[in-house]
Amino acid sequence: MSNQPYEGPYEGYEGHQGYAPPGYGGYDGHPGHPQGHQAHQAHQAHQAQGYQVQQSHPDPQGYRQQGWYDPNGAAYPQQQWQRQPYGAAQPLPPETQAYEPHGYAAPGAAATTTTTAAEPEPPAVDLSTLPANQRARLEGRSPIIEPGLQPAALTAVLGALLAGAAAVGTYALAVPLVILQAVTAAGWFRLNGMWPARQGIALAFLGAVTADAALLVAGREHAPGAILGTLGVWVLLSLVLQLRSHADPDTRMYGLMATVASAALSIVAAGHLAAVPDAVTVGAIAVAVAVLARALPLPTAASVVVALLAAAGAGIATGGATGFGTSGAAGAFLGLGAGVCALIGHRVASYDYPSRFVHFTAGVALPLTAAAPVIYVLGRALG
Repeated sequence: MSNQPYEGPYEGYEGHQGYAPPGYGGYDGHPGHPQGHQAHQAHQAHQAQGYQVQQSHPDPQGYRQQGWYDPNGAAYPQQQWQRQPYGAAQPLPPETQAYEPHGYAAPGAAATTTTTAAEPEPPAVDLSTLPANQRARLEGRSPIIEPGLQPAALTAVLGALLAGAAAVGTYALAVPLVILQAVTAAGWFRLNGMWPARQGIALAFLGAVTADAALLVAGREHAPGAILGTLGVWVLLSLVLQLRSHADPDTRMYGLMATVASAALSIVAAGHLAAVPDAVTVGAIAVAVAVLARALPLPTAASVVVALLAAAGAGIATGGATGFGTSGAAGAFLGLGAGVCALIGHRVASYDYPSRFVHFTAGVALPLTAAAPVIYVLGRALG
């Protein structure tokens, strides 16, 4: 056989041409040496086949030996010793990372298959069996669901209690007022989809009770300072409460807004305690009548008109009975203003797919709570 170096596809060996590398087959001579020539022939036969095999085996010391080797176990000089944890996976050489045409992986390469399961189609929904709010959502209609007659009746009862307690005295008025403030705090959180929210509800209710106590101590003449001062302190407390939360920023901001709004509404309801007693009686009766008229099975526009007329009429009647104002117009005007605020509160409690719990909390309390500032302002102006 010729002693010329083989110019085949062998890529792993970069030694000097024309002689066997040192250590190849255990000999260190030229191809002319009998044993070295035999080793050189084996080397050229190995080159003709174009084998490029990566030797990778762990040894007891945690080393991995990587390099080209002969099928008989004779390693070539291109060997690199790397300190690696025992059993650590090594990247495969490029030629062993390919895939065969028929999907069979080459030796040493892990075959991977991707299967996509067909997603089952959602079952058909019978809209007639769903509640009114869910059916409205699926049909793309308005999410307004009005509380109905039973919450309106509870609002009328609570309004009557406020009217009667105002006629008795300030401390008697504080009892139904505290009930109104508690229901307001709980209903607002549930209306915003936040439940349970015990800390926020307790904080809002505590602010309302604090405002009531401040009004009882300071008197009606200092009512604005007592209400606004309490509201400012409770905004800061709500901020501190949310800063201590471990929720994500969006959730904390949403919770902060709900807590501040709930505390503000509950504290503003203390306006009943700050208003003129006769004005509280006229306004509470007007709210009760307006909400009952709004719950009648009438078209929306007609129902609103009837409710406002009923509130104005109740203001005239109650104003005349209590001697509020100098004429019947004062009672009518106060009743109409209280009726408008009651319908606004009723509308708010009907929004955003409310549940039955929302109807019996926010739906009951918000009409009376929303009317408190108007009753206070108009009561002082017209009384």
